[in-house]
Amino acid sequence: MEFFEAHYPYYASIKARDEDEAVQLYVMYIADDEDGTLREEMKEVERDYALVMYTKAMSLEHNRISVEYILNDFRDDEPSVLLIDCSLA
Repeated sequence: MEFFEAHYPYYASIKARDEDEAVQLYVMYIADDEDGTLREEMKEVERDYALVMYTKAMSLEHNRISVEYILNDFRDDEPSVLLIDCSLA
């Protein structure tokens, strides 16, 4: 799995097999690509960076969360949206 981030029009952290799948997940769950710039906005990030960002966000939201729970999200082979812009929640 690879990890991707987009900041416009809304922030998202996505785990996907490739950039095409990340764009599809973004359009499916976050926002459409009306102006056609999403592919330019979608950037691959290091796994460790994505893990730290996810851990930080989950810790803020759920005071205590197990390391096992967090690592399971990163170890499985299911594409998913890990984080979204707080204005969408």
